[in-house]
Amino acid sequence: MADHRKTSQELRPMRKDEKTYNFLIVEDNLGDYILIEEYLTDYILDPKFQRAETFQEARNLLNDSNQRFDIIFLDLSLPDLSGEDLIVSVIEFAKGCPVIALTGFSDLDFSIRSLSLGVSDYLLKDELTSIILYKSIIYSIQRSKFTDQIQKSEKRYSDLFHLSPLPMWVYGLDDLKFLDINQAAINHYGYSEDEFLKMKISEIRPPEDIILMEQAVSAFKRGEIYHPKSVFRHKKKNGEIIMVEATINQLHFNGRNAVLVLVNDITERTRYVETIEKQNQTFREIAWIQSHVVRAPLARLLGLVNLMETDLEDLGEDRPNLIRHIKDSAFELDQIIRDISKKSENIERLDSYES
Repeated sequence: MADHRKTSQELRPMRKDEKTYNFLIVEDNLGDYILIEEYLTDYILDPKFQRAETFQEARNLLNDSNQRFDIIFLDLSLPDLSGEDLIVSVIEFAKGCPVIALTGFSDLDFSIRSLSLGVSDYLLKDELTSIILYKSIIYSIQRSKFTDQIQKSEKRYSDLFHLSPLPMWVYGLDDLKFLDINQAAINHYGYSEDEFLKMKISEIRPPEDIILMEQAVSAFKRGEIYHPKSVFRHKKKNGEIIMVEATINQLHFNGRNAVLVLVNDITERTRYVETIEKQNQTFREIAWIQSHVVRAPLARLLGLVNLMETDLEDLGEDRPNLIRHIKDSAFELDQIIRDISKKSENIERLDSYES
């Protein structure tokens, strides 16, 4: 490693970083290790160092539950392991701690591969200075925090999606194919995950509803305001048609324009509402019969009874007619009561169906 001590002293800051940093320097060359220490103390007030000269020593330190590191500096040429195998192995044991690769060889292709393998930064020893090293530390730590936040956010999304008790799926807005599906949807619709991922959303809709679906998708693509909760008919694998309330939101999924759908099966609720509406209609009919139809024969009966009480001795030949009118009114009233009873039985049957 070239000696840039003078340059680093000239760029030494007025105030040093007072945060506590714990560094693991995996370096078999003592001179390079000492220089890295000096560079780090230029910008950091009280850095803590641990050194490992081999991969085996580094692994032992990383497996020690009492050790915690903020940054791992990794020389890519160690006595017992080097190159890509070394990077992969150290990152595995690092458990999320940022790894900054240090090498004496300038190889652009290898540096790109190293970054793809998971190193936070790739630095050439001959170009190393205090400020470059310090910036790399700060950027690597912040990048690690952001990555951790993204991973936690993705995990929360994954948990909310896959552990949801309600069916959920994501489909591509361009080809309408299912991109992801949760277990609740698999259980509810009867298709396996593999079957779902080979299907389009049109395949879970009744044929007569396809036009409505295409119109809704077209409006969605044009960016028109779409009601987030809508009621649709869906078709299960066994052919059963269900009514669902779908909550729909647009999102980007793996770089694609997609739609997230959460489904609530309201089939039974819809049937229950229809049952209640039928019952209410029956109640209204019964109320109308009681208030209008029953009154007519009942009023006649009351009038005839009143007549019999007041003029019973003077009825004479009209008595048979009077009795006949009473019987007719009684039969009419009886028939009305029978009709009411039948309607009441219909209500009971609706209740039994719902239960």
